[in-house]
Amino acid sequence: MASHRAQRGAILFIALIVLVAMSLAGLALMRGVDTGALIASNLAFRQSATAAGDLGIEAGRGWLLSNSGSTLYTDIPGSAYYSTFQTNVDLVGGDATKTPFDWSTAASAGTDAAGNQVSYVIQRLCELPGDPTSVSCIRATGASSSSSGTKGAASYGGYAITAPAGAFYRITVRVTGPRNTVSFVQATVF
Repeated sequence: MASHRAQRGAILFIALIVLVAMSLAGLALMRGVDTGALIASNLAFRQSATAAGDLGIEAGRGWLLSNSGSTLYTDIPGSAYYSTFQTNVDLVGGDATKTPFDWSTAASAGTDAAGNQVSYVIQRLCELPGDPTSVSCIRATGASSSSSGTKGAASYGGYAITAPAGAFYRITVRVTGPRNTVSFVQATVF
């Protein structure tokens, strides 16, 4: 009889150790699931902010289409349009050697359904203000040539279409969203 009493206490002790180990494993599992859910939600916010960047690109493109010609030869800061590269300005905040851009002066493209605030800046890719044909710019050159094919077909060395000469523009979009999400998108348009 004495041996049975000694064994009962040992089993209780082992059962308590197993219970504590299972509780710790359960807590670790819950923490891992929480971390995974947090990472997934942060990625969703980031993707939402990046997708909202299209709103800014289209707003900037629309602004360029409504303001053309000699209007674009000089800066229009109230519209967040700059006629030069602005090589000394840092738009995304990663270069300490340059002046950080003040995004409060950028043009607003509004807020999307997810709560992302979209703003944009347009820079003409030229070194100096002025007519893009007389200053150094990154630009498309007019291409025209007659083609030997029919219905607008092109052959090697010749183009069936003509393209007007003009400067390229860089539209930089900053999207700020929930949980301090910040995303930048850039597009170069002609």
